[in-house]
Order: sequence, then structure tokens, then C-alpha cells
Amino acid sequence: MVRCLALNASFEPLTMVPVKRALRLVIDGKAEIVEADTGEPIRSTRISLPKPAIIRLVKFVHVPRKFRRQVTNTFLFARDDYRCQYCHRTQAQLRPRECLTRDHLLPISRGGGNEWTNCVTACSSCNTRKGNRLPEECGMEPLHAPVEPHFVHLAWAVRRLTAVQSKYIRYFYGAAALRAIRGTSTPAATLAGL
Repeated sequence: MVRCLALNASFEPLTMVPVKRALRLVIDGKAEIVEADTGEPIRSTRISLPKPAIIRLVKFVHVPRKFRRQVTNTFLFARDDYRCQYCHRTQAQLRPRECLTRDHLLPISRGGGNEWTNCVTACSSCNTRKGNRLPEECGMEPLHAPVEPHFVHLAWAVRRLTAVQSKYIRYFYGAAALRAIRGTSTPAATLAGL
């Protein structure tokens, strides 16, 4: 599915939206096209618009800081590069009945919580083997110490950006953020430095 980068009124990248939704926002006067894809415009019986690659909202939308910091499996797995932090296997290397899961270094039953610094990606086999123990109690230290990622990485870790969309991420957040999004450097080291 072709998607469009949506910018806030301040030009801060917000999210990716389907082109159909982007066009609806433009037609309703809630957004403007900043950059369009080259090629055929999108036509209806009444109007013709260029196919948007990037839109900008007309009114500023406040994104609560708390929302940016939530630990979800999607972002947790992306932070850990879709790799079990104990046996170092990637999602593609797991056996058919195995899957990636969330493991708490300090188990919830022993007072741990769902914080970024307490959660790591683990395959279901390693998570079961570790059980309700601390990593040092069972000799299972994670590959990388868990860190709270910068919200820029959280927002874009699972997105595919085109060249023109990447330009806006680079302008607003810098080349280091873009490299982190594309996964061109070690996840834990990059995320801690953002």
C-alpha cells in the first residue's frame, strides 16, 4: 500500500497515512500538499490532484509525551532489531512454533514493570527457560542493555520511507535519527545517543 508522510503544522513528521486519507485531508482543507509524486495525478469527475508524497496539517496537533513513550511489542521488537536478546536468533531463524515475546528482566511478579529499561525481546523458548528468575540467577544476560529509545525512533522504526520522505526526517531530526530508523547502526548504541 502506498503511503504518504504527514507533517504537523510545524513541519514535524507525525505519521504515515494512506494516500486516500491524505487526499481527503487536502480536499477538506485540513492539510496541504508539500511534495507530490511525479507521474499521473489522481482524478475524479470534479477535481484533479497530484498524488501526495508529503502533506502538512494546517492546524498544529499536540502529541502527548506519554503516548510517545509507551512500550509496545512492535516498537520493542524494532528497538532490539527483531532479535532474541538471549540466544541472539532473529525472527526468521525461529522454529515454526516459536515467536518473539516480551521479557521483563525483573519479572512483574517480583516488582518489575513495563518500562523500556526493564523489557527486552526474547524468543518464546528463552522466555520460558528464564521464567520468573533474574538474568543473573539463570545465566541469561541480554545481548544489549535495554534503553529507552528516542521517540523519533519509536515513531519511525517500523515505517518504510521514500527518498523524499527521508529528506524531511533528516531536516527535522538530523542524519543520526534517519540512520537509526533505517537500522544502519547498532540499535542500543544509536538509541541511547539520540
